[in-house]
Amino acid sequence: MVGNFIADTVRGKDFEIYPNQIKQGILLHRFIDTFTDSHPIVLDTRKTLYPYFGKYAAVVQDVFYDHFLAVDWPLYHALPLPLFAKKVYALLQSRSDVMNAKALRTLHFMELHGWLENYAHLTGIDRSLKGLSRRASFLSNMENSMEPLRLHFEEMKLHFDHFFPELVSEVAKNQHSKPGI
Repeated sequence: MVGNFIADTVRGKDFEIYPNQIKQGILLHRFIDTFTDSHPIVLDTRKTLYPYFGKYAAVVQDVFYDHFLAVDWPLYHALPLPLFAKKVYALLQSRSDVMNAKALRTLHFMELHGWLENYAHLTGIDRSLKGLSRRASFLSNMENSMEPLRLHFEEMKLHFDHFFPELVSEVAKNQHSKPGI
């Protein structure tokens, strides 16, 4: 989980300096990104979002899919989302020694603002996308994401409902094919 969390802050082969379990988490995160970014269902969602967000469609799609996961959390995990989030924050804090400054900053705001549990609420993803919009390098329109979500909610929810079980299955296959995972 720690490797998965820090993966976006670790460049290229820099992952090789980490302990084995964290290294595996980083590689798993990269596998998930590659699988997701090339999946036809995900590409359909992004095609729907592209007219609103341009090159930021992938970012918005990711946040919308996080919302769908959080809303249907009981289908995927036995622990209630708030309790799961609390355990995640505690675990990540316990391994802050392996995190770079960017990951530590993300963890601080993630826990402070309850990102994991707030993705279950439209206000939470709206706040998240407005924050991402302020940090975007170019005009993103992410601050106006609620209207496209309302217009295309059913279509994108259906996309997620078909995609996510495939992702879970591929992750399970990937983990079983690697020694030590």
